[in-house]
Amino acid sequence: MAEGTHFSLQPERYQFTWGPADPLIRVRSGDLVSAQTIDAGCLDCQGRPLSANQRQDCGNTQLLESNPLVGPIWVEDSEPGDMLRIEIKRIEITRDFAWSRHFPRFGCLTCESALGELLLNEPVPDLSYHWQLDRSAGTGTLRLLRSQLQEVQIPLHPFLGSIGVAPRYGRVEPALVPGEFGGNMDCAETCEGAVLYLPVWVRGAYLSFGDVHAAQGDGEICGVALETTANVTLRIGLLKHRLADWPRVENASHLMVIGSARPLIDAVRIAHLDLLKWLVSDYGFDKWEALQLLSQVGIMRVGNVVDPNYSVVAKFPKAYLP
Repeated sequence: MAEGTHFSLQPERYQFTWGPADPLIRVRSGDLVSAQTIDAGCLDCQGRPLSANQRQDCGNTQLLESNPLVGPIWVEDSEPGDMLRIEIKRIEITRDFAWSRHFPRFGCLTCESALGELLLNEPVPDLSYHWQLDRSAGTGTLRLLRSQLQEVQIPLHPFLGSIGVAPRYGRVEPALVPGEFGGNMDCAETCEGAVLYLPVWVRGAYLSFGDVHAAQGDGEICGVALETTANVTLRIGLLKHRLADWPRVENASHLMVIGSARPLIDAVRIAHLDLLKWLVSDYGFDKWEALQLLSQVGIMRVGNVVDPNYSVVAKFPKAYLP
């Protein structure tokens, strides 16, 4: 891909929706984009909340102010039926802490209805957790107040919890939603060094990104990861006439497809079906032989089981490519 212009963005306003809006910037294939992200709770790298003027305003409707996004970015010459090729060049955490939380009626272990009366058991309590980040060591530490251990330390794995384009069929979705457009997939595979392929559904693509997680377990079962801020750099490429139905990811070892839907089994089906299509169309596999091989060597990760759609990553080892 040809070297392009490097844009360093300083957004005056962050978005809470996936969909067409006034572009923050216009780029061409090969351009680099860098920006500072804001965490999922609208806190900046100093822990300060966004002002009202920094938040997307849709006038007569109230937005769900979660997972603020940098964007949208207009990609010149992109049309429906094309594909964006996005190299995740850099995700550099920019503060020494992350927060997490669990609260009533959110997460996979509780009722997700606003009507708490649907359950006889008590709701999950509203508790917040402050994780100390050691960026040089690549670790996160949590002080434990109610457990036998005094503290626990885990390795960091920074990734983009949310990255996507405008959805198909003229839809506008809250930033919390994943789908065929990418979005809030919460998949740990969208990390530094990976290449993400996103289908273009709307002219200009309207790429947005944010919601960096310092770490997260599969499924994000409590509903909240280690939420933090980061400097993110992406190289944005355009592949003309390369239609895909769902987001695809590639790294040094695997081809991957991310499917998002409810129920969870539909996300499993979507991800594996599109992965099979990829193996057949680009790598010369027979469909049924590809299914047999994928059944024996494939890997499956669950990105999230808490969002309006669940996300599943189907992975095929490159060692078995021709």
